Amino acid sequence: MATGLIFDIKKYAINDGPGIRLTVFFKGCNLSCKWCHNPESMSPKVQKMYNASKCVGALNCVDNCPNNALVMTSEGIITDFNSCNLCGKCAEVCPTKAFEMLGSSILISDLMKEIDNEAVFFDQSGGGVTFSGGEPLMHSNYLLEALKACGKRMYHRVVDTTAFSSQEVLLEVAKYTELFLIDLKVMNAKKHKEFTGVSNEKILSNITELAKTNCEIIFRIPLIEGVNTSKENILKTADFINSLEGNRTVVNLLPYHNIAENKHIKLGHSNHFEDFKTPSDEKIKEIILLFKTYGITASVGG
Repeated sequence: MATGLIFDIKKYAINDGPGIRLTVFFKGCNLSCKWCHNPESMSPKVQKMYNASKCVGALNCVDNCPNNALVMTSEGIITDFNSCNLCGKCAEVCPTKAFEMLGSSILISDLMKEIDNEAVFFDQSGGGVTFSGGEPLMHSNYLLEALKACGKRMYHRVVDTTAFSSQEVLLEVAKYTELFLIDLKVMNAKKHKEFTGVSNEKILSNITELAKTNCEIIFRIPLIEGVNTSKENILKTADFINSLEGNRTVVNLLPYHNIAENKHIKLGHSNHFEDFKTPSDEKIKEIILLFKTYGITASVGG
């Protein structure tokens, strides 16, 4: 039975597809978006997060660290990651949960127990299960097992993805998925690589093939000033959407926010954070109207 590295399971989720949902967040992503609001999802390995504001100086973590990798300083606990083996003992003994381990392997059978416990909310709201990340397609064997298990229970299934994978994997996943939430970050391939680490050629090709299936697709655009809010980019995005087979005319706009800054600090990677500008309300209204002229319904959120 496959296991998957998961860093969070969010119950009562209302922004990851229709109705009330349970969202499973896989750890690891093959993109490295500079604005990512979940930097803890990027690495495909277990990580440790430290929240100094929760630390009360109990020193249980220091006393119980098997590798003496922790030391208390005036700024809180410092981890020597050359010595730390990410065993998680510090998180186990911390009375205030200042330490948090990110990423754990969960058997499909155990995941399904968590999902089944939420089934009453799915039935009442028309909800279901969403698989997100990171990038869920990086965990294709586990993802497929979970999707099939959900299908047997008639749970509505959503995959939230960048569509950056082999086409074979994407189309196999599509056989067991009702709805895809797919990011369209920026249409220019060079700019896409500059800000995400990869070209978008494979992504656009995969979306074109996916649109030939019966799966519903909702596009999500993280709006970042100076990256993808120009009229040129919006019109190219609209042209691409309208070139697809089927009725693919729903877009969710996600204005940038800097929530990731605090997460980078907790991960000990504060120098990795790069702040961007949120587009103005006027700019967002302009983008919504541009999409409307192309017959595309764009709205904030979702």
